[in-house]
Amino acid sequence: MFQRRLETLDRELIEKIQLDRLKKTVRRIKEKNRKYWEKIGSPEPEDIKSLEDLRKLPFLTKEDLRQNYPFGLACGDQCEFVRFHMSSGTTGTPVVNPYTSADVEQWGEIMARCLSAAGLTYKDVLQITPSFGLFNGGFGFHYGAEKVGCFVVPIGPGRTLLQLKFLKDFKTTAIVGIASYPLRLIEVAKEEGFDFKETSLRIGIFGAEVWSEEMRRYIEREMGIESFDIIGMTETGGVGLGIDCKAHNGIHVWEDHYIVEIVDPETGEVLPDGEEGELVITTLTREGLPLIRYRTRDITKVISRARCDCGRTHLRLARIKGRTDDMLKVKGVCFYPRQIEEVIMKYPEVLPNYQIIIGKVEGKDVVEVVIEADRQDQYLKERIEEEIYSLLGLHIEVTLKRRGEIPRNEGKAVRVKKFT
Repeated sequence: MFQRRLETLDRELIEKIQLDRLKKTVRRIKEKNRKYWEKIGSPEPEDIKSLEDLRKLPFLTKEDLRQNYPFGLACGDQCEFVRFHMSSGTTGTPVVNPYTSADVEQWGEIMARCLSAAGLTYKDVLQITPSFGLFNGGFGFHYGAEKVGCFVVPIGPGRTLLQLKFLKDFKTTAIVGIASYPLRLIEVAKEEGFDFKETSLRIGIFGAEVWSEEMRRYIEREMGIESFDIIGMTETGGVGLGIDCKAHNGIHVWEDHYIVEIVDPETGEVLPDGEEGELVITTLTREGLPLIRYRTRDITKVISRARCDCGRTHLRLARIKGRTDDMLKVKGVCFYPRQIEEVIMKYPEVLPNYQIIIGKVEGKDVVEVVIEADRQDQYLKERIEEEIYSLLGLHIEVTLKRRGEIPRNEGKAVRVKKFT
């Protein structure tokens, strides 16, 4: 472990630290940004007596952050910040998160914990495929790797042939990226006759997109690695909010830095552990943009707050199922793209490239799943359609395409296409 004492704290001590840091966070907001303080109800820090009192404060949303672009909710003057990162969303006003030097240090600390949880040490060579720029991914991995002592290959995104070359040339042992990028690596490797068995690669850390257990098994099988699911977002300070450990029994969230709530997406009611709902995060150590009850729109649940087999005591979340705004509704049936992925990836003939095409024709809902497959036959098509119907109670047309017929994207995979 990177910080054994902090990663194995007793539950009582974790909650004591959370309460103390929650009060400090509210005090910072009060002292640094009156508008923000009034927005959360002007609570006096000393009036917060327990973690239950957090529920008395209002939620913060992405729209709140956008409406206050760029630094309307920032806690400090611009001269106190050393830089900013922003959300990678493609629509609307971006969300900007300013960092103090302490924020950068905190980010490196939690990222080092994440890398260590995945088994990285100073002996590892880490190839970083997310970008280094306005979006935060590459920097977070870099800072964590420096603290762990890894040798860093800071290649950034794209250039897949060069990525494969570097895997061999620099004897890369671990690679990080968005969850769909290993699929591109696998595809190009097959085209080029590249064999992952001839590399030193043993670990993959992927995130930024929802990916199913079936997709995970495919990646691990094809690349010969152990994979880890890492979560985080610009709003909470970047990648590193949590990661699954080598026990692979949920995603540890670093509770000395964050408070987790799961709420009903419709009512906002806090749900008990084990019930699925929307993830809400309160940051406890961020200075530039502290967040109180931020609604992430991610759907998950708390699996356990007990000590994990790995020895860590920080709570574990289920892997992200989807986002509230990713949910699709067809003929009154609601489902997430990940549920379709879980079905189709069970079939070895199916390739990991698919799209869900959804829209209306003459006022009626129409949905089609387009899949690449090595075998084009009616039997496979009908089997997949029947399993989707069994899962969702919805008849969905499946169209089989040949390898390479679905457009590729070096960035996040486009899984849903909508038309009107």
